[in-house]
Amino acid sequence: MLGAIRILAILFLALTVIYVCLYLHFRAIRREKLEAEWGAGGRVGDRDDYIRAGLAATNKSVQRWLFLGVYVVPLTLVSLLIYLTNFA
Repeated sequence: MLGAIRILAILFLALTVIYVCLYLHFRAIRREKLEAEWGAGGRVGDRDDYIRAGLAATNKSVQRWLFLGVYVVPLTLVSLLIYLTNFA
């Protein structure tokens, strides 16, 4: 049991690095799209405010899907695999 906890802890740390990298990557892509929209649309107002509002609007959705995809699914599958291997 202690081995399984150690494996899950190491996996959690690795998944945290992956989560941060993916979050920053998706945020950079969204920022570039918002900058392109602002430049092509001839919008009136502050460019930084427009980008900040656009990032805030999509931030929660990206965090939710990344959390599910990066943490919940892999940790659940590894835990299930460990359980089935040892106790089933």
